[in-house]
Amino acid sequence: MKLEVEGLTVYFPYESIYPEQVEYMRELKRALDAGGHALLEMPTGTGKTAALLSLIVSYSIHKNFKFKLLYCTRTVHEMEKTLAELRLLASHLPTPTSLLALGLSSRKNLCVNPHVLSAQSRDSVDAACRRLTASWVRSLAHDSPQVPTCPFFESYDRAASAGPDALLLPPGVYTLGDLRSFGRSKGWCPYFLARQMIRYANVVVYSYQYLLDPKVATIISKEMQKECVVVFDEAHNIDNVCIEALSVSIRKQTLEGATRNLTQMSQEIERLKATDAGRLRAEYNRLVDGLAQRGNLAITDAWLGNPALPDDILKEAVPGNIRRAEHFLSVLRRLVQYLKSRLLTEKVETENPVNFCAAINSQAGIDQKMLKFCYDRLHSLMLTLEITNTDEFMHIQTVCDFATLVSTYARGFSIIIEPYDERMPTIPDPVLQLSCHDASLAIKPVFDRFQSVIITSGTLSPIDLYPRLLNFSPVISRSFTMSLTRDCICPMVLTRGSDQLPVSTKFDMRSDPGVVRNYGRLLLEMVAAVPDGIVCFFVSYSYMDGIVNSWNEMGILQDVMQHKLVFIETQDVVKTTLALDNYRKACDCGRGAVFFSVARGKVAEGIDFDRHYGRLVIMFGVPFQYTLSRILLARLEYLRETFQIKEGDFLTFDALRQAAQCVGRVIRSKADYGMMIFADKRYSRHDKRSKLPGWILSHLHDAHLNLSTDMALHIAREFLRRMAQPYDKTGCGSKKTLLSEEDVMKMSEGAMDTY
Repeated sequence: MKLEVEGLTVYFPYESIYPEQVEYMRELKRALDAGGHALLEMPTGTGKTAALLSLIVSYSIHKNFKFKLLYCTRTVHEMEKTLAELRLLASHLPTPTSLLALGLSSRKNLCVNPHVLSAQSRDSVDAACRRLTASWVRSLAHDSPQVPTCPFFESYDRAASAGPDALLLPPGVYTLGDLRSFGRSKGWCPYFLARQMIRYANVVVYSYQYLLDPKVATIISKEMQKECVVVFDEAHNIDNVCIEALSVSIRKQTLEGATRNLTQMSQEIERLKATDAGRLRAEYNRLVDGLAQRGNLAITDAWLGNPALPDDILKEAVPGNIRRAEHFLSVLRRLVQYLKSRLLTEKVETENPVNFCAAINSQAGIDQKMLKFCYDRLHSLMLTLEITNTDEFMHIQTVCDFATLVSTYARGFSIIIEPYDERMPTIPDPVLQLSCHDASLAIKPVFDRFQSVIITSGTLSPIDLYPRLLNFSPVISRSFTMSLTRDCICPMVLTRGSDQLPVSTKFDMRSDPGVVRNYGRLLLEMVAAVPDGIVCFFVSYSYMDGIVNSWNEMGILQDVMQHKLVFIETQDVVKTTLALDNYRKACDCGRGAVFFSVARGKVAEGIDFDRHYGRLVIMFGVPFQYTLSRILLARLEYLRETFQIKEGDFLTFDALRQAAQCVGRVIRSKADYGMMIFADKRYSRHDKRSKLPGWILSHLHDAHLNLSTDMALHIAREFLRRMAQPYDKTGCGSKKTLLSEEDVMKMSEGAMDTY
């Protein structure tokens, strides 16, 4: 259908549209018109992706494709769903429109060379690719044909040499599978083809890291123009992604690996001195002019960019005492030795970057400027030494990454050295962590560089906290409600068991046999009454293991399995995927199943339990972070001092967004229905409950706030009976929840009250 949104013709790929999608588009258009950033919270299952893509692509057509859409997702699964939605939209665009949209992912997801794909991890696939495509490997192969190269890259490179037009993808929407198929049919490398094509594409769908992690962003996204609209979808955890991008952990194994790397590089330098000293001399001369003078590297040689340094520093001459390769290695040896000595501590130590750099200078004789250049100097040396197996040099890369970050940022970071994990104090496991506390550091370049950044999710409550955490000023900040013809969401707060004993996962109560038994009785009552799939979320893996063992000893688990099969998420991705497949099979065949999962785990973040796969979700407890974590305590202190965010407010906000994310898994469309039980007495407190998204709170009635197990069971039965009745999907009268093209026209004329 075609609709008008404030004077803009929007092409929408479905016959009807939800009222909140129209509202969402309106706010989105205002943000694009203002050339500013936006924060938009839209309930799950209301077609957020379709509304986003339709409005932005239509806006782009209206502006003659003067800007590009960079759509960032967290997982490959979400990327594929977005591209499928985009393909549907492309088929509804006016005929002369030539839209090029593609997904970009790692070599592991795009490579078609079977020899390279046989490597296990992402890093080893990258290294296997470099062994076949590095510029020096290819020049060797030119002289001696027995040196192996990649036929797909060679074919791609031959086509590229005929000029940029020879490599163009025909207009269309390309998923990762499409790119692989196209690459195989042409004999071209899909990964480098995608890297080449993102500069011509109208829409690029890729991972958060390609914009937020400076090491990747400087290589992949450096050519993106200011006239880009950036969308971060499912962005409720964006502050954590930003912090992880600038944090580094160093363990004993890292430093031992770094020592081995340095020995290997030292031997390589000695060999080079004897056989090709000119190459080392050429590198020395280049470093006098600054790292930026190394020119444009071949696309296969560009490795990871600098984690922190601005371009003007890269133009300076590299400090004289690390220009010579052997001198640089000697500096790195001293640095590794110093870090080893710091790991020998028997008590927890916390330092700020300024003091840490001063200590390195006084004890190891390495000044701040030398540290700043470590990462790029290492990259330069590895290119000079022609090292292709980069996966084996991850340890020394981590040390140099740490050195560059610690010497660049004076604020927003802490160095925390812990001799053991507090939860297992008898096992020595020393770790030195450079912990970033300020999420705005990683995302600031994105806000500064692009005209509009849209942060959107189903869980952004309280929405006023994100501008403070990310330190930006949105021109539009809005939370939308869900228009429904029937109350298909039934949230409940369960505070006590049938015996009236309170239930909670508070530390002093969680191992109480009465609480464990009441949680078990709740599950048992629900599996007997609720059909199909039930999903249970626990606050941590250790708590889930403990309570499942207790239920097993009490015989509760055996009783549950009389009604439904039980599947459990583990930290092993393959086992969890298998468990999910079997869970779905059990739901499909009518046997019904229960899936035990963990808040903040893979399942809680990316798996949908729509329709009969999730008729009820039980959140056992409030998923607070481990509050004794030194890193968390340091971050809380920084947030309080810098952004005036109280510790309690941040912890509650973080726990409740995770809980909302877990329970939101069961509603994936308006035709769907499901119940949510928040099983902890703390949810009945207003300060906790009020942090839940508005679309959940609007269905949480006062009568559902302080329930015991038997009351919750009665409400569940009533709800399921109500949901079994036929209903009108479009709504009626002034409360229409599914709008036709004609309805939208009336609505825009103000003739219809949609809510």
